[in-house]
Amino acid sequence: MKSRGMNERIKKLRHESVSTQPRIYMERASLMTEAYMKYEGSVSIPELRALAFKHFMENKTICINDHELIVGEKGDGPQKTPTFPELCCHTLEDMKIMNDRELICFKVSEEDLQNQKEKIIPYWKKRSIREKILSSMSKEWKECYAAGIFTEFMEQRGPGHTVGSTSIYEKGFLDYKREIKDALDKIDYIHDPEALQKKEQLTAMDIACDAIITLGQRYAKLARDLAEKENDSKRKKELLQIAHNCDVVPAHKPKTYWQAIQMYWFIHLGVTTELNPWDAFSPGRLDQHLYPFYKNDIKNGLLNEDKALELLESLWIKFNNQPAPPKVGVTLKESSTYTDFATITSGGITPDGRDGVNDISYLILKCMDEMKLLQPSSNVQISKKTPNHFLKKACEVSRKGWGQPAFFNTEAIIQELLNAGKTIEDARLGGTSGCVESGVFGHEAYILTGYFNLPKILEITLHNGLDPVSNKQLGLKTGNAEDYKNYAQLFNAYKKQIEHFINIKVQGSNIIEMIYAKYMPVPFLSVIINDCISKGKDYNNGGARYNTSYIQGVGIGTITDSLASIKYNVYDHSRFTIKELMKALKDDFEGHDFILNRVKDKTPKYGNDDNYADDIMVETFNAFKKSVNGRRNMKGGQYRINMLPTTCHVYFGEVMRASPNGRNAYKPLSEGISPEKGADINGPSAVINSASKMDHLSTGGTLLNQKFTPSIVAGDEGLEHMSNFIRSYFNKDGHHIQFNVIDRKTLIEAQKNPEEHKDLIVRVAGYSDHFRNLSKTLQNEIIDRTEQTFE
Repeated sequence: MKSRGMNERIKKLRHESVSTQPRIYMERASLMTEAYMKYEGSVSIPELRALAFKHFMENKTICINDHELIVGEKGDGPQKTPTFPELCCHTLEDMKIMNDRELICFKVSEEDLQNQKEKIIPYWKKRSIREKILSSMSKEWKECYAAGIFTEFMEQRGPGHTVGSTSIYEKGFLDYKREIKDALDKIDYIHDPEALQKKEQLTAMDIACDAIITLGQRYAKLARDLAEKENDSKRKKELLQIAHNCDVVPAHKPKTYWQAIQMYWFIHLGVTTELNPWDAFSPGRLDQHLYPFYKNDIKNGLLNEDKALELLESLWIKFNNQPAPPKVGVTLKESSTYTDFATITSGGITPDGRDGVNDISYLILKCMDEMKLLQPSSNVQISKKTPNHFLKKACEVSRKGWGQPAFFNTEAIIQELLNAGKTIEDARLGGTSGCVESGVFGHEAYILTGYFNLPKILEITLHNGLDPVSNKQLGLKTGNAEDYKNYAQLFNAYKKQIEHFINIKVQGSNIIEMIYAKYMPVPFLSVIINDCISKGKDYNNGGARYNTSYIQGVGIGTITDSLASIKYNVYDHSRFTIKELMKALKDDFEGHDFILNRVKDKTPKYGNDDNYADDIMVETFNAFKKSVNGRRNMKGGQYRINMLPTTCHVYFGEVMRASPNGRNAYKPLSEGISPEKGADINGPSAVINSASKMDHLSTGGTLLNQKFTPSIVAGDEGLEHMSNFIRSYFNKDGHHIQFNVIDRKTLIEAQKNPEEHKDLIVRVAGYSDHFRNLSKTLQNEIIDRTEQTFE
């Protein structure tokens, strides 16, 4: 397709999206409070949730922005983010912090503060899920959480990470209502002890269907009202088409490409305003979902490539108009961004195993390239069947230096899902959402429960279970550093500490799952996730076909190099004693130049294809995996691990003293499965050789960042190197790789003069963000990442 660039409509909509200051939108909180006050105690909890959702959809302020073709906002306009007091009832101080903080701020009006003070807080202060969670957690859980040993995703947000299936393009909500009626008719009130609960849940799903149908009808009426007043004939025609689209979807299945996109967007709004999912709902394989509509509309003369691209770009605008709901405290630290992690997947294979690349796959690449927006995140699945032409087109976009798309290994994802007990048919429907997490699209609730600080566990192990930062006895008393006579004893103690803290984490997560199952069903989301209707069970209560809970390991590069440093220098070569090392760590290496030089520059490091360090990485990874994988959760599924940090590697570093690898106190840990900054000195091939020694296929996803200067991937030769590099890693079963293509000098200049580089976007972890929106600590971490070369 010939490049034409954004048209004037898209330019205007994009400018509005990126230039509008995010604000708090209080109408949802007010309407949900009204509904709860009206219905609480008179209906079941699932029905209460559905009636509150319906009340919101019936009464929220709706708008159709000038020029737009896809309609619907979470708030009453672009960049308005709702609050969710039933999950986390923010204090007035919280809201003032959101308004005043320099980064990731949300403006809050005096009227908003008054509403929060007089209406929201009095009702929700003792009712919110956050209150229920914190009051249910053990003392040891609270102390570990406060010390930064682990985080908890559901402390301020709801369970997330689910993706739409083909069914949302094949059914309307009147069809879903018929399915729900059939399920209600089949309830066995004589033999089924869960009959009443099923009736309540299915009734709630039916109400939720009515709610989303009502929203579509309201938009149809608004579009017609605007058309009546519109003097421009072209815009009048567009508004009438929008009205017709909203007459069809979401009540009925979409018939055209435009309607299919609008159908998805209504569902996205439903999922993300019913609750506050971590992370946002995603459309999954958008190229494969849209292709039949595209092909049919092209054939019937209803669509051309330019219009198809314009409608995709309109969807991109809608995603970018929705900043992630506000977070405070530790939850902000683990994900400090406006990005809500909705992810577009393209490429891969079809459900019957054929190459999945089609015309829409290329349109999506062009769309993301032209739009250069933070949201939605975009990834390409690369299979052995993926044409090199598509891979190179994706590399062409990536090497422009704004961090998208990310690259995922189709065969690895399928095998990961098979290893987790999925059928081959379902595994082929799988992919990633959020950052890198694998699940079966449309069939699975795959819930991230929080991050786990692997290097912090070593710090505690070396202090006989004492956390030297909080000065609390959090771990087991396995011995002080000097008590370990050899590396095997030390590592055995480390494994015991991992098991101890995972036990605490899982106990808390299981309680949280039960709290959500009881108090916070999601009847709308349950309608569109397969098996919830047939089971009569909620998504948050095991209704999905598969139910997986993930714990994310953070800092594998830091912990590997730290353990390698101790083994190599203390036990194998007696360069210094463990007592001397502990003193150096306590002093943050001040006055310990010999030790610092040894551990930083003369010790084997992960990321260099050096088995000395890499074997330690594998052993550490396996210890973490063994402690987590296979544990049962409360929804009939399993716990599994994945390896990603978002921005938590910065926070986890803030709660730690110096590390044995030479990392200074309170500095960030390594991110994802990437090597420690500056440790990988043997080039990118050595990095992927090291990383591939990890058993990616036993995880639910791993995140690998690589940084290149633009000249390294320039021209046809650079493109060839980049695409071959990705293929090589994926042939070694690597799960994911993404790139920052930018030089250190530019980043340093952007840090000094942010206004002159306000459009600079970089890859952080599983997402991209404006460099100016990152903390200085995180900026420095990205600046210090190793710049690789293929030479």
